[in-house]
Amino acid sequence: MKPINLLPLSITLLLGCQAPTNETQADHEAHPTMSTANDQTAIKELLFTYRDALNASSVEQVMPLYTTDGVFMPTGFPTAVGTEQVRGAYTGVFSMIQLNIEFFIDEIEVDGDHAFARTTSKGSTLIHATGETVPEENRELFVLQRTANGWKIARYMFNKMK
Repeated sequence: MKPINLLPLSITLLLGCQAPTNETQADHEAHPTMSTANDQTAIKELLFTYRDALNASSVEQVMPLYTTDGVFMPTGFPTAVGTEQVRGAYTGVFSMIQLNIEFFIDEIEVDGDHAFARTTSKGSTLIHATGETVPEENRELFVLQRTANGWKIARYMFNKMK
């Protein structure tokens, strides 16, 4: 049986549920490059700020990067939904490990007030319980939302590459 890639369908459905805007198709077509370039730059900055927050093990730096209804789906742990659960999940993660990673952006796609970014990360993880440092390598998917305060993480999921 041939595997089916559901990611494009999921993203299409998610983006199709966004609220209508006053922007017309002609407006969007008249300035797509500038808007997309600015959005992509802002999203890259958000992702690198997130990387820095992870490397600092700082819940306080992570939290402003999420929407209030943000969802964090870490490998091997329950899904965290909303500010308090997301805060609790990062508090738990950072109490167990210290990351030292670099992000590599593979793709950013923007559609109106929503976007997704596909990244990989590589580096090392210090496990606090044992003092052991192990290699870290993941692939990540971010669903982002434009807010009044700029781009924020609406959904975030990652898994191990090896």
